[in-house]
Amino acid sequence: MTPEITTPTPETRDVVILGSGCAGLTAAIYAARSNLKPLVLEGHEPGGQLSITTLVENFPGWPDGIQGPELIENMKLQAQRFGAELRMAHLSAADLTAHPIKLTVGKDIIHTRTVIIASGASARWLNLPSEQALIGNGVSSCATCDGFFARGKEIAVIGGGDSAMEEALFLTRFATKVTLINRTDRFRASPIMLERAKAHPSIRFMTSTIVEEVLGVEEKDVKGLRIKNTVSGEVSILPVSFMFLGIGHIPNAQAFKGMMDLDEDGYILASDDVHCTLNGQVLPGVFCAGDIKDRKYRQAITAAGSGCMAALEVEKYLEAHGR
Repeated sequence: MTPEITTPTPETRDVVILGSGCAGLTAAIYAARSNLKPLVLEGHEPGGQLSITTLVENFPGWPDGIQGPELIENMKLQAQRFGAELRMAHLSAADLTAHPIKLTVGKDIIHTRTVIIASGASARWLNLPSEQALIGNGVSSCATCDGFFARGKEIAVIGGGDSAMEEALFLTRFATKVTLINRTDRFRASPIMLERAKAHPSIRFMTSTIVEEVLGVEEKDVKGLRIKNTVSGEVSILPVSFMFLGIGHIPNAQAFKGMMDLDEDGYILASDDVHCTLNGQVLPGVFCAGDIKDRKYRQAITAAGSGCMAALEVEKYLEAHGR
């Protein structure tokens, strides 16, 4: 698919980046250092999932760890140092087949030669007030990120699919006991993952059970869960020190449905890791990075790496078209 790029107006950007998490900000750093003067639209979750993460100990270069919001703020400052512009704004509409690409942000229209979609994926939560109050203080949606902090503790994992089984099995490396809580007596997990979890001596199952409250809000530390059996109606307290959500993520690609190829769960199907496609054909000037297309790893470092890749591909694309 060969783009017919119209004569740009003075306001036409070289690149607009949608999202301000690790992927978007790394893309901004690389694009800014290439003198592309990127515009970063921070979106409805500025900073991405790191903005609600406490201590990050697995990002290279920080031997003592770093707070998630501080890491994001450092990335912002680094991008701005090289000339990136950050704007608190959310995309409301887009025409990705136009050349230049047309983005609608509130009442404004932004024209750009390229766009990097790095708007991430949002964790699914139970949406309990107590749960939300304790995110980063004993409540987590990422076992790989926070499992180390659960060492030596009794913990709970919520969910009944493959994600929950994987998290429960991973967390047995750290926790003394893992209680897997599923709201029904049926599981969405694949038979092999379910059997693997059931066979592990450190994992016990509680079915037909829901969490009504996470205890410990005043102490800012999880002290247990108030749970309810949906069959008997019995309410009890489960004494755990950590709760992990294993009920999946929602990719923030809803705005692009019908405009590009997405998988059955809404993740972007990328060609060569960063090129967006429509009906299997590459969309000229449209790139993606981070968790919006990564349903497997979902780590800050992998998101940053794909942001770098997207920015380098943008630079190559613009050079090929006379920029």
